[in-house]
Amino acid sequence: MPTIRTDDGVDLHYEEAGSGIPIVFVHEFAGDHRSWEPQLRFFARRYRCIAYAARGYPPSSVPSDPAAYSQDRATDDIAAVINGLGLGRAHVVGLSMGAFATLHLGLRYPALARSLTAAGVGYGAAPGKREQFRAEVEATARRIRAEGMREMGAVYARGPTRLIFEEKDPRGYAEFRAQLMEHSAEGSAATMMGVQRERPALSDLEDGFRAMTLPTFIIAGDEDDPTLEPSLFLKRTIPTSALLVMPKCGHTMNLEDPDAFNRAVLDFITHVDAGTWRPRIPESMSGAIIAAKGS
Repeated sequence: MPTIRTDDGVDLHYEEAGSGIPIVFVHEFAGDHRSWEPQLRFFARRYRCIAYAARGYPPSSVPSDPAAYSQDRATDDIAAVINGLGLGRAHVVGLSMGAFATLHLGLRYPALARSLTAAGVGYGAAPGKREQFRAEVEATARRIRAEGMREMGAVYARGPTRLIFEEKDPRGYAEFRAQLMEHSAEGSAATMMGVQRERPALSDLEDGFRAMTLPTFIIAGDEDDPTLEPSLFLKRTIPTSALLVMPKCGHTMNLEDPDAFNRAVLDFITHVDAGTWRPRIPESMSGAIIAAKGS
């Protein structure tokens, strides 16, 4: 079973397919390395694809020390995978929790990335939602510890932003739900408290985002309400970003509508590799509505 050892002694399990320019996939809280199977099958036809299980998600290690879980550690783990496999610069594609880590990688380790794709990002980042999010995270962690993931996973899978997935693709949703229920209760609760609860708000990182030069693709589902305003914030803040809102999609758009997701990401990274992804035209942000200022 292939693993990468991090500098703090955590083994990260990964799966690999294909050859060529590398793409690293970083999963959400409710997913794991298996969540990217539709992407590995598609992109491995022309790219070297790596999907890994985050710390706390077997078969990766499940550290017992709460201090082993944080936003910085989640970001460092992406860097550990890229460096450990000798990938050089990789396209990094993250969903939700994985998208936060992907954006942090762009801020802290820009030399390791060709591009960033941040999908379903922003829970707890919308104005006035920070404390509500932290309270819900704490309550969820308590229930995970008390009830285990067999019980709490089934509850978490029925969150409001997951219902459209079940409606559109009951078979795919059932697989997602079953995999979620297999997760480690200890690892999931520690991830909730150490990574989710303690991560900085996106607005706290505004200066760094405004200075970011990496090509960045932001994807939101139009029925994933907690991510819509944060996605607009990122689009307006990162000068090299584009925003896609996928219709009739919730939080798990790579599984809900994999064909549209894959094609959009492919178009983005093709532009990046061709050198045709350009920053936003400054005059387009002048604040004028009809004519450019000074015209």
